[in-house]
Amino acid sequence: MKPILELKGISKKYRIGADATPYKTFRESFGSLLSKSKPNKSEFWALDDISFNVMPGESLGVVGKNGAGKSTLLKILSRITPPTKGNIVCRGRIASLLEVGTGFHPELTGSENIFLNGSILGLSRKEIQAKYDEIVDFSGVEKFLTTPLKHFSSGMQLRLAFAVAAHLEPEILVIDEVLAVGDSEFQKKCIGKMDEVNNSGKTILFVSHNLNLLHTLCPRSILLKNGKLVREGDTEHVIEYYNETITSDPGGDIRVTSSLDDGKPWESGTEIAIHISWDRNKFEPGWECDLACYTYEGVKVFAVQSNRIEGFDSEDPNLNSITFYIDNPDLTDKPLRLDVGMRKKLGHQYEAVVPNCLTLNPAGHKLPAYKRHDVIVVPKVRLEKNKNE
Repeated sequence: MKPILELKGISKKYRIGADATPYKTFRESFGSLLSKSKPNKSEFWALDDISFNVMPGESLGVVGKNGAGKSTLLKILSRITPPTKGNIVCRGRIASLLEVGTGFHPELTGSENIFLNGSILGLSRKEIQAKYDEIVDFSGVEKFLTTPLKHFSSGMQLRLAFAVAAHLEPEILVIDEVLAVGDSEFQKKCIGKMDEVNNSGKTILFVSHNLNLLHTLCPRSILLKNGKLVREGDTEHVIEYYNETITSDPGGDIRVTSSLDDGKPWESGTEIAIHISWDRNKFEPGWECDLACYTYEGVKVFAVQSNRIEGFDSEDPNLNSITFYIDNPDLTDKPLRLDVGMRKKLGHQYEAVVPNCLTLNPAGHKLPAYKRHDVIVVPKVRLEKNKNE
């Protein structure tokens, strides 16, 4: 059996410091040729000689820190941008879900965008119409279908985009980290649909910082670092190597510790201290620090954002660490994991993420497993700011 995807020596180069004026007059262009001064440009290789195969019906995970080249790889596979070097052999139709709104037109209604997106995938109007009711039902935005997409929230756009991509029966489904935009209930629907798509013999490429979800959905993964493929194989071993690389790096930019001894249970009604510190040389004033807690099936239990805590000031030039004190509000007794992310003030994308940095073992009231699966628990939280560490 031939691979459904073959990547051979894929590289992608970008230029940094290009001319500030993209369009020049003939006189300006001619003058620049005669000038001895060279433009201030440098090359950046987002991907460097990436080669791997994906077999039909396989779910492949793509792992790596921000800036590793994951999204660039998926954009090349989705033919949004061409590679600088190398070639790709694709033996199936690809549907992509890379960024909220990709492939949609903001001036068209939700209904019109369903047909537009299907047409981009190469389907006839009759084929799209056959799946239309399923798409609408899954998306849950039926009453807004006659509204222009520009009036949709990012969550509504995500619902519609995922519904279209998953229901139009592509041979290959490519998904970036956009599922983080949806609420926990919709995330579960998406995960169930991805399982269904994969069980039907379709191929999935999935990028996520949620390593436990990646482990659940993808038997095999690749690890990218600085644009290079550094690990390929069984997902468990790839994730283990990835975590070891992060925690063993003496120059790590973010460090996370807790007040609990390793393996000690987190009793119901007690408070845990999560201490997060960062390198001030890498994170200048204006950064915010968030913490998220998940089950090992990938369902978010609670999240804490530093900018929502009274008294936090990300612009403080002396701030380089904080401590979250979190009360256990009768969480399930199953193990939980923590992710920490750093983002710029008012930003929505994380620039640095430490996934799976701590494991918590709640104890006390032994609730039925995941009784609160479809809600985010809101624990009591207080914050302590630390300076000049």
